[in-house]
Amino acid sequence: MNETKKSLNAEQLTDAFRAFNQLSEDLTNSYQGLEEQVEKLHQELAAARSERLKTLDEKEALAARLQQLLGALPAAIVILDVQGEIVDCNAQANNFLGDSLVGQQWEELAQLRLLSVLDNPLERQLLNGLRVNIISSSLPETKEQVIVLSDVSEMNALQESLNQKKHLSAMGEMVASMAHQVRTPLSTAILYASQLSHPAVTEEKRQRFSKRILERLHYLERQVNDMLVFAKEGRLAMEVFSLQDLINQLNVSMLDTLSAGKVQFHIENNCPIDRMDGNIDALHGAIMNLINNGLEAIPEEGHIECIVAQTDKQQIEIKIRDSGIGMDEQQLKRIFEPFFTTRTAGTGLGLAVVDSVVKAHGGKIFCASELGAGTEFTLQLKCIEQNFAANLSSEKSE
Repeated sequence: MNETKKSLNAEQLTDAFRAFNQLSEDLTNSYQGLEEQVEKLHQELAAARSERLKTLDEKEALAARLQQLLGALPAAIVILDVQGEIVDCNAQANNFLGDSLVGQQWEELAQLRLLSVLDNPLERQLLNGLRVNIISSSLPETKEQVIVLSDVSEMNALQESLNQKKHLSAMGEMVASMAHQVRTPLSTAILYASQLSHPAVTEEKRQRFSKRILERLHYLERQVNDMLVFAKEGRLAMEVFSLQDLINQLNVSMLDTLSAGKVQFHIENNCPIDRMDGNIDALHGAIMNLINNGLEAIPEEGHIECIVAQTDKQQIEIKIRDSGIGMDEQQLKRIFEPFFTTRTAGTGLGLAVVDSVVKAHGGKIFCASELGAGTEFTLQLKCIEQNFAANLSSEKSE
């Protein structure tokens, strides 16, 4: 009995040792596997760290290169936050606008150092005289705004040189065309003048001849004036003048036409501001050019209207409507081309001169016409005297 019990205990002990050895072996294998996993993770972490460091180095190199490129760009770069404050800029921005830009409000800085120009609303003039083009865009993530100022002075100079060459070519064509246009009325005026001293000419004929001579001389004067304005390419001397004086001049110029009773003329001034900045003689000539075109387009009886109104704080609008025969689409497309005319006795300079005068005042001209329904010209002129307009606005706000 005791022997059996001892044999059973020895067998159990053997099984226990066997299980212990197996467990120890399993633990050893697990530990080795864990060490292998740790080593593998360590290698992966080291590789990831090395890759990350490499990426950071590449990003730093790229950032340094971008910084160098921004510094070398001929364009000025200004970055604004959501409040419109300058948070960063490149070296060219400092060259254009001055030092210590960061922290300043862009709107205030732009008003002081970017001057508006009449001939192009998208451009500004720096204090040193350079012309710059302004482009802005927003960054979608940060809501910051990027302002880019590009120097376009050289491009404008090249464009002006090209325009001058075209203008010289047009001047040559104009001289050839003007020879006939001047010779015919001049010969007529000389013919009438030679008859004035003839003893057989009655007083009635002498008056009629004098009127014809004045008509021819006025025609020649208009041709010469148009030629001079066209030759100036819109470069006109600007000064402060009264809008009412301009309207009074137009009324005086129309007195002879109104006395004939053929055409009714009405002029209406709805502009509350009288002080203008521009060339009153050039504007008078341009408007009279349009009115004379309207008179020639009215075959018998009709009417011409001239309406003046203010469209914004710096701009007025002048509309000249006539009840004439109108124009078709093909004529309408070419009316502002130099030397294009629908009249056998015309030089084709009138509307080109009007367009030149309007552009010299920072404005635009539009034409709407229909055969049998008359013609309407709209002149949009930025000629309200700015200092006076600003004072008027401040007085209203008070």
